[in-house]
Amino acid sequence: MRSSVPLVWPCVAEFAGTFILVFLGVGAVHVAVLTGALEGLWQVAVVWGVAVALAVYATSAISGGHINPAITVALAALGGFPKRKVPPYIVSQLAGAVVAAAVLHGLFASILDDYETARGLVRGGAGSEISAMCYGQYFPNPALREARRWSPDVVTHLQAMAGEGIGTALLAFFVFALTDPRNRGGPGPRLAPAFIGLTVAVLIAVVAPLTQAGLNPARDLGPRLFALVAGWGRVAVPGPRGGCITVYVVAPTVGALVGAGAYTALARAARRRAEAPEAAGGFP
Repeated sequence: MRSSVPLVWPCVAEFAGTFILVFLGVGAVHVAVLTGALEGLWQVAVVWGVAVALAVYATSAISGGHINPAITVALAALGGFPKRKVPPYIVSQLAGAVVAAAVLHGLFASILDDYETARGLVRGGAGSEISAMCYGQYFPNPALREARRWSPDVVTHLQAMAGEGIGTALLAFFVFALTDPRNRGGPGPRLAPAFIGLTVAVLIAVVAPLTQAGLNPARDLGPRLFALVAGWGRVAVPGPRGGCITVYVVAPTVGALVGAGAYTALARAARRRAEAPEAAGGFP
């Protein structure tokens, strides 16, 4: 049965939810990189986790709280989400991310200019990914690469794709598990967004040193497109080593399909086992 709610309202909710996510999460990256007021990877990861939870709580009743094109695609492929809604959802998510990046730039523009001046950076020039990382994402993590004096190729293109793909596969697996009404061990609808946020925080803690842990094509592509027109040019798109599509769009989308597929297959197998005649007789 089709919903009687016009599609525009779920799209507005996805725009708003992704705006909240990017404003808070990418805002935390701004604060960490430009001011040092957030120190350590876990502090930034926790802000991202809370941002995800708040965005899902705010929008789940209206749009389902996807706030991630990879999750939208996985839900359409395996979760019964109407495929006709996928393009408008993704456009709304991407638009929310771009607008959030623009608002953050308006707030931090002077601090960003001072940061670049103090480091002798020319925006869009070699090495300016250390400031562009406030918006788009790079591999290896530019801040850690500078602090640890890593070589540029310490994380290969394939490793970066694997990190984003595996991370998003785990995210999708837990999204499906935590929101499955038949999962009696799940947290239920009231706490599921909080646990999804905690999942994101834990994944960031592991994957971010490699790729900054996008796990969400809109989170990377929206701010990256803004950075493209805000002066970073080819440092933003395609980036010094490329990968803005393969690492941060394709890998998370494929990963989400794999993770969602894995949970769906396991859940179906468990249900078949529970419904089998021998289950009632107590046989293993």
